[in-house]
Amino acid sequence: MKKRGKGIAVSFYGTGYGNGFPDVSTATIRLEDEGKISISVGATEVGQGAKTVLSQIGSEVLGIEIEDIVLINEDTSKTPDSGTAAASRQTYNTGNAVKIAMESFRKKLFEESKELLGLNTSIGLETKNKEVYLKMFPQKKTTFKEIAQKLKKQKRRLEATESFTAQTTEMDPETGQGAPYWPYTFNCYGVEVEVDTETGKVDIIRALCAQDVGRAMNPTMIEGQIDGGFAMGAGYALFEDLGLKEGRIKNNKFSKYIIPTALDLPEIEKFIIEDPESTGPFGAKGIGEPVMIPVAPAILNAIYNAVGVRILELPATPEKILQAIKSYGKV
Repeated sequence: MKKRGKGIAVSFYGTGYGNGFPDVSTATIRLEDEGKISISVGATEVGQGAKTVLSQIGSEVLGIEIEDIVLINEDTSKTPDSGTAAASRQTYNTGNAVKIAMESFRKKLFEESKELLGLNTSIGLETKNKEVYLKMFPQKKTTFKEIAQKLKKQKRRLEATESFTAQTTEMDPETGQGAPYWPYTFNCYGVEVEVDTETGKVDIIRALCAQDVGRAMNPTMIEGQIDGGFAMGAGYALFEDLGLKEGRIKNNKFSKYIIPTALDLPEIEKFIIEDPESTGPFGAKGIGEPVMIPVAPAILNAIYNAVGVRILELPATPEKILQAIKSYGKV
């Protein structure tokens, strides 16, 4: 007999290291010889899309195409420290550092343009398409390349380095009170499962994921994050078991350590909730880890809704589910 059940779970997640631990990102912006803009950050790309998002933030400030950005990262001999690719912090922390550094760089760019254009002030200058122009008289303009050539002749470089520090305070060890993280992100996931009461096998029939993102910098990548997080959460809930016995891992190869495949997952209905974070770069928050957190609780709630048993040890394998059904006398 197969029974269906539905379950939901909600979570909130604090961005960054938290609890008063120093959480600093630094970025350097430089005008390159051919007029392109380089961003140097120590941010590591581990598939979360940091390279794309940080380039997007930089290009947005200067009004240029992402193709005109040269991102230099993952090289400690060339980049300032931007902290780890952890705690879902790169978009928020390093994104803020890139934005602040780019804004500082833009001011310096305007000062160089003022001299090149023979203006008495940099007020009213704007940037777009690798050009600096006077907003009230657009014909008065110069290009990034022309500015770079002028600086090269003078043996100077135009660059700006700025840092961003996340706001966090240490919790009181006596009362547990404090503000350990900022900002927080929120989500709510719902699933429908089908439980075979004869075999204990669980199939995920439907999944809905509503994710707070602050401001969606790149909706396609957000959807990819949700897909990946759901797959990891489903693996945690139903499949993945190290088989740790007396300090030894029994399931030490993929023929034994089972992970979900595309055939084990439904088409996920995704809802991107935008509520811009005032302290984030263009309102964005990080969502790398939060997208995984509610998956397992939602699945376990759905199993309970279907067959009336609580699974308290993960993964919820068919054997555990059958044993629980027999123990509780559920059908």
